[in-house]
Amino acid sequence: MSFPPDDRTFRREMATAYRSGWHFIDLATAVPFRGDSLMVTLLGEPILIAREDDEDVRAYRCLRRPRGAPQPIRCVVRYGMVFVNLDQRDHQLFESETQPDSSTTTPRSA
Repeated sequence: MSFPPDDRTFRREMATAYRSGWHFIDLATAVPFRGDSLMVTLLGEPILIAREDDEDVRAYRCLRRPRGAPQPIRCVVRYGMVFVNLDQRDHQLFESETQPDSSTTTPRSA
């Protein structure tokens, strides 16, 4: 007989197996103009995809804490598709390798 996983086991599996790596969100045409945004839920977390004033597409994790500012997450546009990466370990590695100036927390999309 198989038992469903408890909440703690499920959350741990989600954190290890699914959070690392890149996830397809939508086509870049979903946010075609400056100021356009798209709200999606990825692995239970609300994610805001926005086309910024400089025409780049960026992604933000929407925190549920009071007065919590959206947290930038890695976002790239490849072949007209928007991908995000929720793994914080990847963020730290990426920022230390490519951005010696820590004033910018989100890489620009290519």
